[in-house]
Amino acid sequence: MENEKLTFEERLKQVEALTQQLESGKTGLEESMKLFEAGMQQLSSLEKELNQAQQLLTVIRQKSDGTISETTATEAQ
Repeated sequence: MENEKLTFEERLKQVEALTQQLESGKTGLEESMKLFEAGMQQLSSLEKELNQAQQLLTVIRQKSDGTISETTATEAQ
């Protein structure tokens, strides 16, 4: 799929462009529905990627005694 070759930021800009098109009010109902569906699919994909990245992040914290502890981002919340 072509979107898989784009960076996260590029795909986010695509969603922003779709949003602007929808907000312009210049598209008909059918085209608006297609744009909305495409935007929601793209947002779902972006959210999934963010969730995967969050799971991989490691938070390193230095305790007051100088020791360093390492936990996953979800454990640190």
